[in-house]
Amino acid sequence: MRRFLDALYRYAGWAAAISIFMIFALVGLQVSARLLDAGLRLAGQRPLGLIIPSIAEICGFLLATASFLALAYTLTTGGHIRVSLLLHRVGPRVRHVFEVVVGLCAIALSLYMTVAMARLTLRSWNFNDVSYGFIPVPLALPQGAMTLGLAILTIALVDVTLRAWLHRKYVQSSEA
Repeated sequence: MRRFLDALYRYAGWAAAISIFMIFALVGLQVSARLLDAGLRLAGQRPLGLIIPSIAEICGFLLATASFLALAYTLTTGGHIRVSLLLHRVGPRVRHVFEVVVGLCAIALSLYMTVAMARLTLRSWNFNDVSYGFIPVPLALPQGAMTLGLAILTIALVDVTLRAWLHRKYVQSSEA
């Protein structure tokens, strides 16, 4: 089970990285097209007028996808910011209780957000909601990616909290 969960978090992190790369590629293409047009104008030629329609909107969807898919991987690798000033000043017994209670609260919040996002995604799917941009993107696509990221985060929070409760293994921030 441990290998499956670690692979799940890693693949979600890779999917987030691919989304970020797609943003880079789209913006790079758009900038290159504008530079080409500017060069043609300077050379006295007619610009081609190449554009990527709805680029800002699509990049926004990709950014939301990357942000939500990266949550679980970042949590399990210690990349999230942890305020550990209090944790270092209390004994191991108090820290154990604190880690488990905070973990349970985080699970409840993440589960609530996952269910709410899943309901919104289903509603957008049923009503065929699309974005308002030049290219009508079905809103269920980015919402579904966000829901998947939240679901994987919820699984990661359960995993981290169970490890804290049963084995006293806590997530350490990258610097610690």
